[in-house]
Amino acid sequence: VQLQASGGGLVQAGGSLSLSCAASGRPLSSYSLGWFRQAPGKEREFVAAISRSGESIGYADSVKGRFTISRDNAKNTMYLQMNSLKPEDTAVYYCAAANTIVVVSTRGRYDYWGQGTLVTVSS
Repeated sequence: VQLQASGGGLVQAGGSLSLSCAASGRPLSSYSLGWFRQAPGKEREFVAAISRSGESIGYADSVKGRFTISRDNAKNTMYLQMNSLKPEDTAVYYCAAANTIVVVSTRGRYDYWGQGTLVTVSS
């Protein structure tokens, strides 16, 4: 499966952005999905994940209550709604797919990655 992340941009602190991850090649419904991010000079870190069925969801503590992950299998797309953005949310955001049915927060368990989209939050 090929993944294409989009929706990044520049936003002021307190603002919102919505990221999308479109899939091609195989149905997104075959995978559990996740969002990761990588800030300059830092390791890529887990942000949010959703199980293959969409019934289970997990978030990093740093984004809990502010970000919402969702998926629309009919549109072969995953989303990340980001509200109350902070300057520390600035990073390249990556979407990923894993050949499993459960929520996955470990980077190494993901099999496919999108190219990333840059989110910049100004103070």
